[in-house]
Amino acid sequence: MVSFTASISPQPTDALLIVDVQRDFLAGGALAVPAAETVIAPLNAWIAQFVAARLPVFATRDWHPPDHCSFRAQGGDWPEHCVAGTPGAQFPAVLDLPATTQVISKETQSDADSYSGFAATDLHQQLQRLGVRRLFVGGLATDYCVRHTVLDALRLGYGVILLLDGMRPVDLRIGDGERAIAAMLAAGASTATGPHR
Repeated sequence: MVSFTASISPQPTDALLIVDVQRDFLAGGALAVPAAETVIAPLNAWIAQFVAARLPVFATRDWHPPDHCSFRAQGGDWPEHCVAGTPGAQFPAVLDLPATTQVISKETQSDADSYSGFAATDLHQQLQRLGVRRLFVGGLATDYCVRHTVLDALRLGYGVILLLDGMRPVDLRIGDGERAIAAMLAAGASTATGPHR
């Protein structure tokens, strides 16, 4: 059964997790996600709410070495993107991340490929240290890094609220994004479409 929440307020044990909103995934980037720019305003609204409530904000980022195994030049599926230290790997200036944002770099090893923000990072440990029990998650892309990150979060026992207006899919196959949302809901996630006002 789909659990839907039209609006919801963050609680003291919540954190905001923004997945891979980086320049290379926006218009003009090396691996642009269709309509990716439309996630910025909704995510900024959530950021403002979490900052006002003095709750933690996390942001994952692909931080690839130049020879990452996911790149086509190495036999992978994707064009070179989000190479560590390059402009394409940076967060866009229009994303209002506070100075206190806890940045999680992922995909940092040449020979390891995983879309999840929990894979080979200390994200889980940081969340546990802060006493976080539920994550509000948005970002790019719905059918890849968001889906894998959310499914790992659920397996680790976190509650998850999907910020539907703050995520967009690649949709290599038509419907991939919708199928990803269905899979996350089936695994126990709930949804929200905008900050509670």
